Amino acid sequence: MKPSLAKGTRDFTSLEVSRRRYIINILQKNFELFGFQPLETPSFENLSTLTGKYGEEGDRLIFKILNSGDYTSKVNQEDWENKNHQKLTSQISDKALRYDLTVPFARFVAMNHGQLTFPFKRYQIQPVWRADRPQKGRFREFYQCDADVVGSESLFQEVDLVQLYLKSFSDLKVPVTIHLNNRKILSGLAEYAGITDKLIDFTVALDKLDKIGKEGVVKELLEREISQESIDKLDFLFNQSEDALENLLQLKEKFVGNEIGLKGVEELEFVLTQSLNLGVNMENLVFNITLARGLDYYTGAIFEVKADEVQMGSIGGGGRYDNLTEVFGVKNIPGIGISFGLDRIYLVMEELGLFPEEATSKVEYLFANFGGEETVEALKLIMELRAKGISAELYPENAKLGKQFTYAEKKGIQNLVFLGEEEIKNRTVTFKNLEVGEQKTVSLEEFLK
Repeated sequence: MKPSLAKGTRDFTSLEVSRRRYIINILQKNFELFGFQPLETPSFENLSTLTGKYGEEGDRLIFKILNSGDYTSKVNQEDWENKNHQKLTSQISDKALRYDLTVPFARFVAMNHGQLTFPFKRYQIQPVWRADRPQKGRFREFYQCDADVVGSESLFQEVDLVQLYLKSFSDLKVPVTIHLNNRKILSGLAEYAGITDKLIDFTVALDKLDKIGKEGVVKELLEREISQESIDKLDFLFNQSEDALENLLQLKEKFVGNEIGLKGVEELEFVLTQSLNLGVNMENLVFNITLARGLDYYTGAIFEVKADEVQMGSIGGGGRYDNLTEVFGVKNIPGIGISFGLDRIYLVMEELGLFPEEATSKVEYLFANFGGEETVEALKLIMELRAKGISAELYPENAKLGKQFTYAEKKGIQNLVFLGEEEIKNRTVTFKNLEVGEQKTVSLEEFLK
């Protein structure tokens, strides 16, 4: 059988793993710096936990897991003959791989809210799975790095998450712009256009603006039975100025008497103003009135982060979800969270050449194998180096030196060490720096300093 990978998945080389770990370490450090605590949840959840939380399109992308054993035995014959896929799915599958980390987190909070101290801040770095069409920067298995706060309605949480985004990407040296909007503004727009009953259809179509353009969005709105008259009232959305506060002022005028729309404007204005008061450059923040993020559970602020110098989809996103735990029977636990897209961040940093030398895991010393007593002495010295936290290894066979040199060069090992009979006798160590080609002999004490 010819070996192959499942579509939308990848193997990671040691270089890639080291670089991914470099990103994760920076994110984890900042999560904890901002007061978030670690949490992990299972790779799969009950299917009922996940469905109905991500919208129509999201639900289609959930990877279902077939029930164990003879899963066809409970299939209703009539559903099978009529190809009733929705009913058939529930009969052959009751579990699914997690689609994101937010819904499992909400499930965790609902199950454990009596033991948690609120506001509860957690971060989570784990893989998720989506049955999406693979393309550049979009995979079927990928990591999310989330930070969420539940149990607080304070808008200062939004302001703090803006700070977390900016600090983390600054530490990674990735220039970014944070796009902001508010779902209450989108609800206000739907009310303004007389399509309140079509809010989900409206936001799902609007969220595709970057991908399909204005004409594509208009076409999809018409296909979703939104009238041309309503679309004409919303035409100003596609002609926004670069001044966020000016755009908010325009909305205030249109939202006179529109309570939910004005509330959204007020909340967004607060986040922008307080961020500016904390020294955030306005160039790093964009009020994107067409930003919708196609997840049904958002109720307030929504974020999307884009790299400035690389054509790539969002490399981070999130928002406020005040009602998510209600579906699990627990009310009045508001929440807000953001996510960092590890895989896309990696692609951006790779394209811009931003990975530093220390992001690559390398062995510092390879000891040549001369066999006999020399090998035993080399192993003793290797143990001393490792005790000091210095990476070292012994070439396993007593092979020709040329072969040992080649091995060191291919692995990118910095130094090849020669501990032969003469060195052991004189308590010295000879080593060659393979990067600069310099070889020298030093005392054993100096070598171990």
